[in-house]
Formats: sequence, structure tokens, C-alpha cells
Amino acid sequence: MALACGPEAADASLIAAGAVLKRSTVPGARMLDLLQGIRVVSFNHFLLGPMGIQALGDLGADVIAVETPEGGWQRHWSSGDLWCDGQSMLQLCANRNKRNVAIDLKSPKGREVALKLVDTADVVAENFRPGVMEKLGLGYEELKRRRPGLIYASASGYGPSGPYVERPGQDLLAQALFGMMAITGQAQTGPRPAGVSVIDHHGAALFALGILAALVRRGRTGQGCRVDASLMQAALDLQAESLVAWLNAPERPQRIHAHKHVAGWYYGAPYGVYATQDGHIAISLCPLKTLAQAIEEPRLAAFDEADSFKRQDEIGDVIAARLAMRGTAEWIERLEEARIWHAKVQDYTAIEADPQVRHMGSLVTVPGAGETGAPVTLVNHPLRYDGQAAEIRLPPQPLGAQTGEVLRELGFSDAEIIALAEEDVIRVGPPPARARQG
Repeated sequence: MALACGPEAADASLIAAGAVLKRSTVPGARMLDLLQGIRVVSFNHFLLGPMGIQALGDLGADVIAVETPEGGWQRHWSSGDLWCDGQSMLQLCANRNKRNVAIDLKSPKGREVALKLVDTADVVAENFRPGVMEKLGLGYEELKRRRPGLIYASASGYGPSGPYVERPGQDLLAQALFGMMAITGQAQTGPRPAGVSVIDHHGAALFALGILAALVRRGRTGQGCRVDASLMQAALDLQAESLVAWLNAPERPQRIHAHKHVAGWYYGAPYGVYATQDGHIAISLCPLKTLAQAIEEPRLAAFDEADSFKRQDEIGDVIAARLAMRGTAEWIERLEEARIWHAKVQDYTAIEADPQVRHMGSLVTVPGAGETGAPVTLVNHPLRYDGQAAEIRLPPQPLGAQTGEVLRELGFSDAEIIALAEEDVIRVGPPPARARQG
């Protein structure tokens, strides 16, 4: 699908939309001020980089997302090929609480605009392939000379150097290369990826963590820092328990695929997922004899606890055959009585209605900034601070929505901004629909 919002004429009415940020802010939203006063200039695309920087915006940082005049990749590809009010789902999930500026970084004038913006930044973050920022004149060494106290955060596929540096970095490829597929798949089905871009998501959290650590040290010493995150490191970190068990085993297991029912190679039975007459249920670690009594399966009591790590498939088959005879609700009642840890397997419809999800405000609906301003529902910031959740002050913005505003903050006049737009050095996008409607 092409972009829903094509280039707009760079006239004074758009440039002078000085209230774009204020008027496009979600009504009633309060800023969580943990990072207030920190400016992050983000040259990020795809998912890992934007999502990591989004966390900083949630915490009150002034995040300025810089894209090309054509828009980042996340605007052109949408999860499931689903689109909401002209916006991609990839754009929606990782770009809230950011002002948006569109600059042609390959043009000399665009580079100068970007450098002026960098001069106001506490953090510069990027997730281009290694070497791209250097070609643009925005690499770490050059920016460090301009601003010694700058924090420069870079996310890549495999790190900034090494034998894999030229390889394409992407979540699926990292899952394949670094063990996730091998431990998730089963013997009968082969390797299998996780159902979400789990490495991107975890990498985003690590990216934000590294930046926050560097900010703490700079606050103490004034010293800048280069922070490097990668899909490879995120993939390995996700598997710390599994990897440490395998690396330190007296005799390393030859097979690390998941069992038929048990969730992973290093778990004992019954830890896994089992079908019932009308759904599925997850059963955690528990004494096999206790489970045998709860589900009235005497064959299960014949296994001892040592068998749980040696005969997972046999034990799992016995449990599966018994649980398939009755419905989920009946088994849950029995497991509750026996105090066995368990959970019904819920789909997204059930999650949306889940009372704990609702209680915690984990999903939040806010006015959007798409073609009509239709509401969007997003996954909220996952932490609370003194009981307060981060607010969505600014929904994911149209391309270039704050270009004029930010350039005026840098000292550009309206006439200079109009001239840059006419030369295609910048794109001054339309303010969101609600702002245009006044």
C-alpha cells in the first residue's frame, strides 16, 4: 500500500502551524517527567530502534524522530498488511511520544540541518547498517568531536564490527542463527520461530537500558558514551537460562529442541501446554503424584520425579490423553483445588477482555493522528513509577508533522523553512487531522 498522505505544498499556512505539537497532544495526558529536559534525536527505522526510543519518550524525553522525506520503512510495510486510518501497524506500535521531522540527509543542506539538531541533543540514536551514518557525515567520531558529552546509541544486527558486519540483520534471521528456532521447534516439526518479533522487542528494551545507563554516568561525570546494541546479543540474552544450562552441563545434551508437550528441552514434565476438549491449558512444574491425583490419572503416579527430566514425552502423552477427555473449566477447577500452577491459553480476544489487563491499563485507546484522527489502541508502557503509568501524550505522527516547529526552535525563520521545503531538503507534513480541524 502506498502512503496515504502524499507530499503537501510547503506554504506558510503549514509552516506556521506552531500549535501542531500542543494541539495534537492527547487531551488530558500528563507527562511522566523522569527524563524531562533530555533531548533524543532518533535516526531509527524498522522496529528495534523506534521501539527502544519510544520508551524514552514515554518517560518524558523530548524525542525528535528524523526520517527521510519519503518516510521510514515502518510507514510503508504493515504487520499483517493491516492499515488503520492510513497508518501502518508497525508505525503505530513504536512511534508514540515523538515529534517527527523529515530531512533529506543525503543533501548538503539537509546534513547541516541535521547537525544543528544534533547540537541540541543529549542522545543521538540510530539503527542503520554499520557505516551508513559515517557516509552521511553523522557517525560517532564526528559527532563526538562536536559534542564530547554526547551519548551515541547504535543498534545493528550483529554489532559494529566483526565477520557478520555486512550481513543483513533482521529478527527472523537472528532467531535462526542464534538458537531461538532450534529450541522452539520440536523433533517432529523441525525448527520454528516465535510468533512475534521477540528479538526486536527484547533488543529494544536493551537499547533503552543502555542509553539510560549512559545518561546516569553522564549525569555523574559529564562523560559521553557510545552504546551498542544488536539483535545477536538480544537473542543470546533471551536464552540465558537455556544457554547457561547447556554450556555448563557435565554432558551437553545433543538435542535442544522442545518436547511434544513440554515447553523446552531443559524443563521437566509436566511443564507445557495440553489440549482439552474445548481449548488448551498450560501446566507449570508440580509433583507428578499431586497432578496424578488432581486429574485422576493413576498411570502418572507410576513415574518418579527423576523421570520428569528423562521421560518428558511419555509423561506428556499420559497427561495429554487424560486432559483431552474433559473441558478446560473442569480441569481448571480441579487444578485450583490441588493448588497446581496453571493457566488457560488465551487468544487476543480474551486478552482484550482480561480483567487484570484492564485493571493495569495495559491497552490504551487514544485519538489518532491518521487521515481522519480515528482512535487507535496501543500497548501501553510496561512499567509504573510511584504507581503512575506513562501517558501517551502524542500519538504516532504524520511524516514531517513537526518539521517547521523544530526548525524554528533551531533558529530558522519561516522564510528559510519554506525555501528548504521548496528545495526538497525537508518535508513539512500536514498537521494531524484534529489539528487541522481546530
